[in-house]
Amino acid sequence: MITEGSARSAEPSFPGENAVPLWIKRRVLLLNVTYEPLTALPARRAVVLMTCGKADTVHEDPQAPVVHSEQWSVQVPSVIRLRNYVRVPYRARVPMTRAALMHRDRFRCGYCGSKAETVDHVVPRSRGGEHSWENCVACCAPCNHRKADKLLSELGWTLRASLVPPSGPHWRLLASTKDLHPSWMPYLGEGAA
Repeated sequence: MITEGSARSAEPSFPGENAVPLWIKRRVLLLNVTYEPLTALPARRAVVLMTCGKADTVHEDPQAPVVHSEQWSVQVPSVIRLRNYVRVPYRARVPMTRAALMHRDRFRCGYCGSKAETVDHVVPRSRGGEHSWENCVACCAPCNHRKADKLLSELGWTLRASLVPPSGPHWRLLASTKDLHPSWMPYLGEGAA
């Protein structure tokens, strides 16, 4: 098992007496035995799962650091898969977060199609609009500023796509993770692109 002092990395650490190796901050995609995405876990936990024989590497990351102990060394992977099936409790609705909303709208403004930077409430909250999947859209700053607290009918605007809540196991992961490694994409479905 890896302890704070037993792992050594080829990556430099932060300056200081109690420096933390940079590999600790990395995230690794954890897949169920069925290749269903479960979560993005810290690299340290991924290495522990692999050394305990509970998970196997699916994708290596050639740019990742190598973690050493006294008896072995392992390169931090980008994707691992559990050896045994883990039952995931069913949850009816994906929580709406800024990250998940941006992924749902593919980082494009729901009004003009340019790069999205903010989140806009289609029916403004000042007019009773809810903070929900059906009322929020990714938006560029100019459109958000122009729209302000007006309704789309007042401006003559329309949405580029209907606002529906996403579904599927990968959306839970997208709702909680900002940075996605390119090797994760095949496991996260079309909505992640």
